[in-house]
Amino acid sequence: MRDSAILITYEREDVAKEALALCDAAGYDLKKVIRQKFLNKSKFGLGEGKVDELKELVSSLRPDVVIYDEILRPSQNYNLASAIKTKILDREMLILEIFQRRARSSESMLQVKMAHLRYEMSRAKERVRLAKMGEQPGFMGIGKFEVDVYHNDIKNRMNGTKAKLAKSSKQRELHRQARKRIGFKTISLAGYTSAGKTTLFNTLTGEQKEESPNLFTTLSTTTRKIAIRNLEILISDTVGFISKLPAYMIEAFKSTLEELVYTDIVMVVIDASDPFPELKKKFKSCVSTLDEIGVNQDRIIFALNKSDLVSEEETAEKASLLGFGENKKWLAVSAVTGQNISSLKDLTYHILENQPILDEKNTIKQKIEINYED
Repeated sequence: MRDSAILITYEREDVAKEALALCDAAGYDLKKVIRQKFLNKSKFGLGEGKVDELKELVSSLRPDVVIYDEILRPSQNYNLASAIKTKILDREMLILEIFQRRARSSESMLQVKMAHLRYEMSRAKERVRLAKMGEQPGFMGIGKFEVDVYHNDIKNRMNGTKAKLAKSSKQRELHRQARKRIGFKTISLAGYTSAGKTTLFNTLTGEQKEESPNLFTTLSTTTRKIAIRNLEILISDTVGFISKLPAYMIEAFKSTLEELVYTDIVMVVIDASDPFPELKKKFKSCVSTLDEIGVNQDRIIFALNKSDLVSEEETAEKASLLGFGENKKWLAVSAVTGQNISSLKDLTYHILENQPILDEKNTIKQKIEINYED
């Protein structure tokens, strides 16, 4: 049986839609959705009048948790949870819960553990101070720890997890060096979560990897070998991006995401069926994340996926609004119908034939320009 929840999110349709998808991916049964224009009031996140309304809703619906679609400071979480006497999950903790549910490989489990520990570390001192003020719902008994003891406990667990992840990173580096010696070219699929990366991966490789409209279906990297004409290519599916993903979460998945820095081509998958404001937000999130981890712009191909769901004219208009012109390598494709998949392979082949394998030491960051007004 799924835990019940009340969701508090923004009024904007694209933001609310993503929040609903996150709740579904985390396995919550929503009893009520509250939409607000602002979620950044200083004391509770919400205005005090809305908190009173929320108290009544919690009293009548009795949810297991209230999900808040914004990043809350520890004091805001404490104030709100104390006022309504119910556990609060902010956006960061909700995403961490999804990661926990989705993690399958030992490495992805370690990455999720590291993200949890970084989340705790950033809030440790404030949590202990608040816990001493009184019991907070869902506060995990933190009050029994002194500040230094609690802080050091997290630090020690982080160091242990970091050491295990470093071994995984070293193993990946050895694999990259072996691929380079053999002469394999490499492609990594990237993009916003639920853009259809895994479906495209299956289409290109003939795999039957799990596909789902849910967010974060893929947390660990899967790599398969394919042939395009005379080239043997290794293609990898990676974890999806999402807006407002904190830097510590990107850092926790660094060993997975660093593959994007060293690959010969990064194929960024974009959902062409999204309304343009939503598409623009997702595109900007992808581009900024790629820039943050140091991906070379010259190695990026944009695949406007799900183009079978929109007209050719609409796809072309969206591509133009995103700034895809002659200086951008892009194609409208459909991983479901196979539309333009052969053209995508041709484009990939042409690029790989005319560029050297990326040097392991080449980690120079190039700023990726976003060619539209915010």
